[in-house]
Amino acid sequence: MAGWVYLPRFVDKIRLHLAGKLHSDYQDNFTKGFDAKWLVAAGIDANQFIDVVRNSSSDGEVCDWVRVNAAGTVESQSVFREHTLQHGREDDPALRARLKLRKEQAGLAHRDDIQTFADFIDADEGRT
Repeated sequence: MAGWVYLPRFVDKIRLHLAGKLHSDYQDNFTKGFDAKWLVAAGIDANQFIDVVRNSSSDGEVCDWVRVNAAGTVESQSVFREHTLQHGREDDPALRARLKLRKEQAGLAHRDDIQTFADFIDADEGRT
């Protein structure tokens, strides 16, 4: 969406949040984690973006707004994409332990193919 991986997911989360339907598992991390990393990479304030989504009638409208207002460059989009898709592969024992715990909590501990948080999100939400 507008060249940004993760943006469609974030927009969906905002719409669910605004409707009071964002699952409790996502409440504590709303506008944090990947959300916050996208906001920083795009140079957009969280409250401003939530208002954009609130006042839009379609994802296309949000996409057009992002194209005009995001400060991110092709390079920052690429860096963000790689970080998002590879997050969890880093040689960080605490991060690896967190991914392992999340897999266990979701009943996915047996899934050796889940190597990143992006993999985990896909599996947890039934896409793989």
